[in-house]
Amino acid sequence: MNIKIIKSKINKFKQYLLLMRLHKPIGIFLLLWPTLWGLWIAAEGFPDQKILLVFILGVFLMRSAGCILNDIIDKDLDKFVTRTKDRPLASNKLSSIEAFTIACILICVAFLLILTTNILTIQLSFIAIILASIYPFLKRYIYIPQFFLGATFGWSIPMAFAAVSNSVPLIAWLLFIANILWTVAYDTIYAIIDRDDDLKIGIKSTAILFDDADRLIIGIIQSLVIVALIIVGQEASLGLEYYVSLLFGSSLFAYQLYLIKNRDRKNCMKAFLNNNFFGLLIFAGLFFNYYEY
Repeated sequence: MNIKIIKSKINKFKQYLLLMRLHKPIGIFLLLWPTLWGLWIAAEGFPDQKILLVFILGVFLMRSAGCILNDIIDKDLDKFVTRTKDRPLASNKLSSIEAFTIACILICVAFLLILTTNILTIQLSFIAIILASIYPFLKRYIYIPQFFLGATFGWSIPMAFAAVSNSVPLIAWLLFIANILWTVAYDTIYAIIDRDDDLKIGIKSTAILFDDADRLIIGIIQSLVIVALIIVGQEASLGLEYYVSLLFGSSLFAYQLYLIKNRDRKNCMKAFLNNNFFGLLIFAGLFFNYYEY
């Protein structure tokens, strides 16, 4: 095979990986942690291995598909945003048809995995697809797309409870609300990075809505996240390990607020990425709470 053809195929493959954001795994983790929270609370410990594998793979597949759908919809806007102008579709390195084909394949594989669970989980999965499809359009029309992103990212929580217990109890919705609030907080920090570009091209976000009060409101929302997670802990009768994780998690929130005090792009990104450790801390608290020594 011609060397030029081989190089072309390798470059094309690299563009597929970039399209799926595999070089930025933070998005996978921000979906994965709430999923694991839900699975561990629903199972009151280590969940069934098959269910765990289905959800871990599902997170990877649906996050990748969601990124692709977002890029297809935002192709013409991404060209004007500093952070996104070099994405495969915005830079015309891949076509929308290629991207849509990959997204469909990923969604189909994720759905095949869900078919190994139960009817309730399968029914809930259709809502997940609808949420993932609607979200990219919302930032054109409303200033609170982050709330819908939180619902999209957190929909794995009721699905996790459905898969484990064939029901979605109150505690699942409390955890779902906590995750929505957490997503609004960290994605507003993320949106601060793009705020100047978004104002120029007409994209809406909570970072624009909150304006100069952004840091104060983010702090309030983060406080509500901790309150919601305390309520979850009480409903699930969780122990000391969990509440210690919340204490350390609160300190991470304080650190994030410190980082964004001057709205510096680099520090805002650092604060956003720090949320991976928050999600990990909460999961660690749950893991050791249920762990049998």
